[in-house]
Amino acid sequence: MSNSNLSEAETDVLHLTPKGFSQFARYITGELGIKMPDAKTSMIQSRLVRRVRELGLPSIEHYGEYLFASTNNEERQHFINAVTTNKTDFFREPEHFQYLTSVALPSLGGNARYNSRYIRIWSAACSSGEEPYTLAMVLSEFTQQQRQAGFGILATDVSTKVLQMARNGVYAEDQIAPVPSEMRTKYFLKNKDQSERLVRIVPKLRQTVSFHALNFMLPDYHVKDWFDVIFLRNILIYFDKDIQEAVVTKVCRNLKPGGYLFIGHSESLSGLKVPVNRVGTSIYRLPM
Repeated sequence: MSNSNLSEAETDVLHLTPKGFSQFARYITGELGIKMPDAKTSMIQSRLVRRVRELGLPSIEHYGEYLFASTNNEERQHFINAVTTNKTDFFREPEHFQYLTSVALPSLGGNARYNSRYIRIWSAACSSGEEPYTLAMVLSEFTQQQRQAGFGILATDVSTKVLQMARNGVYAEDQIAPVPSEMRTKYFLKNKDQSERLVRIVPKLRQTVSFHALNFMLPDYHVKDWFDVIFLRNILIYFDKDIQEAVVTKVCRNLKPGGYLFIGHSESLSGLKVPVNRVGTSIYRLPM
C-alpha cells in the first residue's frame, strides 16, 4: 500500500527517519553486502510497512528495535525477504544462452569423453527461478541434440520467499512471453482454470534444478559440486568492489578449470583480483 492510501496518523508512525534508515542500511550491508545509499529510504520504508502491520507493531521504529534485539532467525529471514530486490525474466540477456550452447559448452568438449559427460551449472542468484529454468530448457535441447548424458542445475538465492516461488515453478502467462513458442509448448503446462492464466514448468524439467538458500556474505558457501558454468548475473552491481572481489573469488572455487563465469551486461570485473579472464561481453573463463 502506498503512503497516499494511509491516514495522516499512519503516515507519521510508518515514516522512516534518517536515523532509522541508517540503522537498517548498516544492518543490510553487514548481513547481505548490499549497498544502501540514502536514495533507497523510500523503498525500504515501503517494504517494511507490511511487516510492521503483520506483527501489530506501532511503528517502523519499533520494528527496528524488535529486529535488532531479536535472536529469532525467522524474523531475520522475513526482513531479508522484504528488502531484497528480485528482478528477473526468462531468457534475460539472451546472448548469454546463445554463447553457452554455441561456444562455451562445445569448447569444454575438447575430447571425445565430453560427449558422455554430465553438465553441471550453478545459477548463483536465481531469484524466482526464471534464470535456472531458462538454463534447464536450453540444456535440455542441447543435451538431446548432442546426445550427452544429461545435466543438473544448482540454483541459490538469499531470499527464501523467491526460492519457494521458484520451486513451485508457477508463472503468469505473460511472464513466459520471451520463451520461444516451441519451448513454451514443450516445457510448460497450462492451468486447467484458464481464467487464472497461469502456467507451470513441467515436472521433468523442475527435477533438473535444485534450489537452496545461500548468503554471499558467508565465509564458506559449503557448495560441494564443481561446475562447468556459473551464472552470477545482475547481483554484483549491489556490492562495493571489495565484496564483489570476495564473492567472485569464492564462487570460482567451485568452477572447473576451463569453466565459464557469466555476469550481467551492466557489470564488470575490471580492476578486481579474480581468477578468471574475460573472453566475451560479461563472460569470463577460468584458466585450464
